[in-house]
Amino acid sequence: MALSPLASPGIGSGLDVNAIVEKLMAVERRPLEAIARQQGAFQAKLSAYGVLKGALSALQGALAGLTAGSAFRAMSATLSDEGVASVAAGTGAFAGSHSIEVTSLAQAHRIASGGFASSADAVGSGTLTFRFGTWSGGTFTPNDAAATGTVTIAPGQSSLAGIRDAVNAAKIGVTATIVDDGSAAGKRLVFASSSGAAMSLKVDVADDDGNALDAAGLSQLAYDPAASAGAGRNMTQTVEARNATVIVDGITVTKPTNVVADAIAGVTLTLAKTNAGAPATLAVTPSAGEATAAVEAFVKAYNDVQRTIQGLTKFDPQKKQGSVLTGDPSVRQIQSRLREIVGGGLAATDPSGVASLAQAGIRSAVDGTLTFDAAKFAATLAADAAGVERLFAALGTTDDALVAFAGAGAKTQPGTHAVTVTQLASRGTLAGSAAAGLTITAGVNDALTAVIDGVSVSVVLAAKTYATAAELAAELAGRLNGAQALKDAGSSVSVSESGGVLTVTSNRFGSASAVAFSGSAAATLVGGAPVATTGTDVAGTIGGLAALGSGRTLTGAAGSAVEGLRLTIEGGALGARGSVRVTRGIGALLEPLLAGLLAGDGVFATRAEGTQTSINALDRRKADLEARLERVEAAYLRQYRALDTTIASLSATSTYLTQQLANLPKIRDDD
Repeated sequence: MALSPLASPGIGSGLDVNAIVEKLMAVERRPLEAIARQQGAFQAKLSAYGVLKGALSALQGALAGLTAGSAFRAMSATLSDEGVASVAAGTGAFAGSHSIEVTSLAQAHRIASGGFASSADAVGSGTLTFRFGTWSGGTFTPNDAAATGTVTIAPGQSSLAGIRDAVNAAKIGVTATIVDDGSAAGKRLVFASSSGAAMSLKVDVADDDGNALDAAGLSQLAYDPAASAGAGRNMTQTVEARNATVIVDGITVTKPTNVVADAIAGVTLTLAKTNAGAPATLAVTPSAGEATAAVEAFVKAYNDVQRTIQGLTKFDPQKKQGSVLTGDPSVRQIQSRLREIVGGGLAATDPSGVASLAQAGIRSAVDGTLTFDAAKFAATLAADAAGVERLFAALGTTDDALVAFAGAGAKTQPGTHAVTVTQLASRGTLAGSAAAGLTITAGVNDALTAVIDGVSVSVVLAAKTYATAAELAAELAGRLNGAQALKDAGSSVSVSESGGVLTVTSNRFGSASAVAFSGSAAATLVGGAPVATTGTDVAGTIGGLAALGSGRTLTGAAGSAVEGLRLTIEGGALGARGSVRVTRGIGALLEPLLAGLLAGDGVFATRAEGTQTSINALDRRKADLEARLERVEAAYLRQYRALDTTIASLSATSTYLTQQLANLPKIRDDD
């Protein structure tokens, strides 16, 4: 604190007022120094809590690679002829050897227009409707799983290039390009679909020139192999739609794309060439690399936590001085709990399986850190991958193949819990009350508003007389599944017909699944009194207690030993469905502990809040004390200035008297 300046301190008195007041204030300021030391200690604690919190957060992140479990099931796949296909083994793959013979590759259907001299040449305006399906002997069978797409070609887009851009912008599963063969009129518009035989194209045209069955205007882009050339068939097939065919272990597998992901469990083949007559060998073997890396990351993060705690709580007996958090009970409790979990056995596991970290090559050192024997870990993983996974993750094993373990919550207790199903999940349907009318007339009965799973979409059906109810069903499914709002919601429908009567079924399970129709096309499609049935959620018990059903998922009751346990009931009979055996590995036990510690209301947040409160209180004390010291300093200055003035006055008087006395006549001895 700076002293208030004096105009002329000590003049006439020789008294150094500044020095005197400064020394007095140094004594007065000693409480401020104590406050500063206290604040420094609290700030050091805040910093220490932050360091420890960061180390625990890193440990939490490292656990994610272990508790997911996939690392322990990792496999690697190799193919003897790498040119045939690239291979990848993922979740669900099993070790083994397979024969792979590719006899054909999938290819996309491509059709080309007649030639044009320039990409700026006008073609025509109107609408193009793209349908997907299978051509066989001139008969088109619609693919009701593929969405029908309609593209409006405005007069300003009627050039070859404009139509190309409009089709690509529509994003309906068709790509358009212009290919130039080099001739005078060699620019041709090419449409391509996705690969697969069931994705062959049929292009219907509504031509603004009023005639969709000639070879002029937009009709030049019509493609219907069942029609006559120049009267509905004006484009030419350049590449036939085809499926991929691969023989796996002597079994022929047909796929619409060259990516074969489900022929062999967990293995994805990306086909590149055929090798008919010369099968390649696919080898699937366990891979310890991912799991080893995940465990190494965990061990490092755990050791960092232990070393951080040791550094923040150690006591130096030579200097008789502790560290920032020496004696902090919360930190010691955290350390003890971590060591207890990591050093403990695995609850509710098979005694003959992997039950401790030591069995997997992870041992505790004297200082509480962990050591990792990668070779022993790899050997244990190869012998019992499921056992090593149980050591870290929360897992459930079910007796019934149609009851799948979907996950566990932080409060799910290990043990064996009985499962009973009293109701299976179902999907919402809308069943027609009469045979569907096959004639759709524009502006009369072509508009439909459908509410699927709570999502409303409006579509317009293609106006025509359909040959069969199956063809109309495919048109309806294609229009609905092509609606963007339905795609965004992740919903879709399937449309079936029996005796001409249509039934629309949502592909979602549960009580949120429902189908409703309105609009001018509704009665034509499903009659005047269709029957709507809302889907149902699965119902049943887990561990003898009623579980919460949502769709096909049963979730254990809150407040019970199975709280948070999730099972997917994929079908099967009603009644007792065996049991689910839950194990909680070390990682699954550490996760809720760390989540609680790092939460907004956890120990670190509480400690930090309390420490900051203490710092704030010291700030207030400091401010109060500084205000008092200013008053004390002012008082000292007044006192010593007054003293200075008095001394100066006395000094002046003394000088005057001395001078006067000196001027008095002297008394001589001879007088």
